[in-house]
Amino acid sequence: MLVILFCIVLLILLVSWAKVNPFLAFLLVSIAAGLMLGIPVNKVTGAVQKGMGDILGGLLIIICLGAMLGKLVAASGAAQKIAEVLVNAVGQKYIQWALVAAGFIIGIPLFYGIGFVLMVPLIFSVVYKYKLPAVFIGLPMIASLSVTHGFLPPHPSPSALVVLFHANMATTFIYGLMIAIPAIILAGPVFAQFLKKIPSEPLATFRAEEMPADKLPSGFISFFTALLPVLLLMLTAFFPYLGIKNATALKVMAFLGDPSIVMLIALIVATYTLGIKQGRSMSIIAVNFTDAVKDISLILLIIAGSGAFKEVLTISGVSNEIADSLKAFNMPPLVLGWVIAAIIRISLGSATVAGLTAAGIVSSLVVSAHVNPNLMVLSIGAGSLAFSHVNDSGFWLFKEYFNLSIKDTFKSWSMMESLVSVIGLAGVLIINLFV
Repeated sequence: MLVILFCIVLLILLVSWAKVNPFLAFLLVSIAAGLMLGIPVNKVTGAVQKGMGDILGGLLIIICLGAMLGKLVAASGAAQKIAEVLVNAVGQKYIQWALVAAGFIIGIPLFYGIGFVLMVPLIFSVVYKYKLPAVFIGLPMIASLSVTHGFLPPHPSPSALVVLFHANMATTFIYGLMIAIPAIILAGPVFAQFLKKIPSEPLATFRAEEMPADKLPSGFISFFTALLPVLLLMLTAFFPYLGIKNATALKVMAFLGDPSIVMLIALIVATYTLGIKQGRSMSIIAVNFTDAVKDISLILLIIAGSGAFKEVLTISGVSNEIADSLKAFNMPPLVLGWVIAAIIRISLGSATVAGLTAAGIVSSLVVSAHVNPNLMVLSIGAGSLAFSHVNDSGFWLFKEYFNLSIKDTFKSWSMMESLVSVIGLAGVLIINLFV
């Protein structure tokens, strides 16, 4: 515990006080943590490399293609058109709520990383067009994406927990929905009222010059292209329920449903609908893509660094030691599951790792203490979102895209995640009184 605390404080000081590049800070702290936690000297660099490879292996294609798609959505005027349609539909006064609803709908089928990079251009388009505070407008939509990631199947962590605890997917989803809506409202639009004065100048790559109305793509093309990843994922999610048993068809749909393939298809379609069809040459589109990747290169390195730190702490066995020591405390199983997941989340940074590790520890309690397995899934899911900070890739995504200081990222992102976590636990305990 002391080693972890020392490393987290060192990481914060290196980045905020010493102004060390976050990637280098992660690298230094990861190596130091590995040595202090007893990992053999000849295996520390291997752990660092594995952690980087593991996290980038799942995110590199998605983030790069998402950035390219986002750049095209912004540069073509599609984001501007979407913003105009939303504001005309609900009025500028309620645009924040429109974005929250969009984030929630999109967040159900999309992985968090895809949803984030997909929706950021829309957020920034609204911010620039209507001169609104970026964090105030953007955080509620990000809260929607985060809540669906932690609470609702078919996301990886809650889906895996449903299987592990032998819970019911539909029941868990319904309970999760009951908790998710108040969590999003309180941690999103309500909490954002206190963040209007946070200064933010979002990444320029997603800031397109305002275009005249006659140069914009149509509303249908704009919405269809931007939401194509959602439509494709929803299609593949519902395919198993169509009763088709053909093995070849199942394999093809599994391939097409892979998030990387979905983003690639969406980018190819966008290249035509928002590029070539709008009279833009491939050379101009290629420059847009290159600029998008350049702008997120540092973000990719920071995410890789967070993966290295997580791997070092994971293979050292620290997470299991922390969780085992908590078993001695006498507290309700639902609260214990939340606490274990929260501490592992704060220590390691990964919500998925925190959820799955906590589940393995408390799984025996679900049977022995007759705990509702659906509520245990949600309790651990809520705990796995607690206080995201410098060892979480989501922290850096939000900080870098919104171009915030470390302090303001803590005040906005970290507090929002903590509110979602605590509200989630409260919701679980309230539902437990009636079921």
